Amino acid sequence: MTVVAVVLAALVAALHAYFLVLEMFLWTTPTGRRVFGLDADFAEKSKALAANQGLYNGFLVAGLVWGLVADRTDVQVFFLVCVVVAGVYGAATVNRRILFVQAVPAVLALGAVLLAR
Repeated sequence: MTVVAVVLAALVAALHAYFLVLEMFLWTTPTGRRVFGLDADFAEKSKALAANQGLYNGFLVAGLVWGLVADRTDVQVFFLVCVVVAGVYGAATVNRRILFVQAVPAVLALGAVLLAR
């Protein structure tokens, strides 16, 4: 696999690790509220939902890391497609910015991984 494909897939994994931390641990903090544009009351009321969402991001990270460490492009492709689908859905239902923060990096990584096969 090319260095570009590895770096892009690792970048997507790192982004989702960051999302995990934000959603599971920083949701109600000033940093978490600023990143997601939340007021303190809503952040407190929704913290269990955010933690659950963060956990799912952790599964995406685990899958991408597994694919990278085991040099399994099929695993990388599966998890990158999952990220793209989640990013498109999030952009359609929550905030269009998710398309650029989540789906576009995953599409670039997916393209690099597929080209490197």
